[in-house]
Amino acid sequence: MTASYTKIGIIGAMVEEIELLHKHVEKTGSFVKAGIEYVEGMLHGRQVVFCKSGVGKVNAAVCTQLLIDAGVDCVLFTGVAGAVDPSLNIGDLVVSTTCLQHDMDCTPLGFARGQIPFQDTWEFQAAPDLVALASQACERLFPGRCMQGKVLSGDQFIASRDAVLALYDDLGGACTEMEGASLAQVCVMNDIPFVVIRSMSDKADGSADVNFTEFTIQASVNSHAIIDEMLQHI
Repeated sequence: MTASYTKIGIIGAMVEEIELLHKHVEKTGSFVKAGIEYVEGMLHGRQVVFCKSGVGKVNAAVCTQLLIDAGVDCVLFTGVAGAVDPSLNIGDLVVSTTCLQHDMDCTPLGFARGQIPFQDTWEFQAAPDLVALASQACERLFPGRCMQGKVLSGDQFIASRDAVLALYDDLGGACTEMEGASLAQVCVMNDIPFVVIRSMSDKADGSADVNFTEFTIQASVNSHAIIDEMLQHI
């Protein structure tokens, strides 16, 4: 499958997630806004703008809006996450079908967990063509290790078996991280297609801090490989 976009935005949350882009993008310029550096260039003949958002939902939301203001017509978010679906292992990949904020919780007021009060949409749909493109790239590079599913986001590093069970049982999440749903909300508000691609750096099994440190670099390499593969088919 191919998708037609002319200026592609790429976001990573951490240095490890974008340093390979610095090595491979033919840079044409850069600018700094709100303390974030946006690098413009060409990759596989496609115009790209990439940046490091920083960790957390606010950083991701600000970064995404500024990237959209820079004229991108789709957004790819790449990085690491903690596995929630028990069938996922470290190094496996999740391509977002939807994104939801698991720490949005107004249940005492009668709203569902994750529901943004007085708003029609709170589970944000990724662009089907980008989901298909990302999934195909994953299968070509890492056969049998890719899942499409719901990405859960919150300003929390989940390292508890009980918490991860609740995210799976109550919200049906595939993985959990700290940026995707806020990026998704900003993209939907601006009518910009997006997809979130996450490589599992840990299973929230009580040793998440150890696994995260050990596997983040490899997981980031995997995420970059998928972005690189996708860009050859956009």
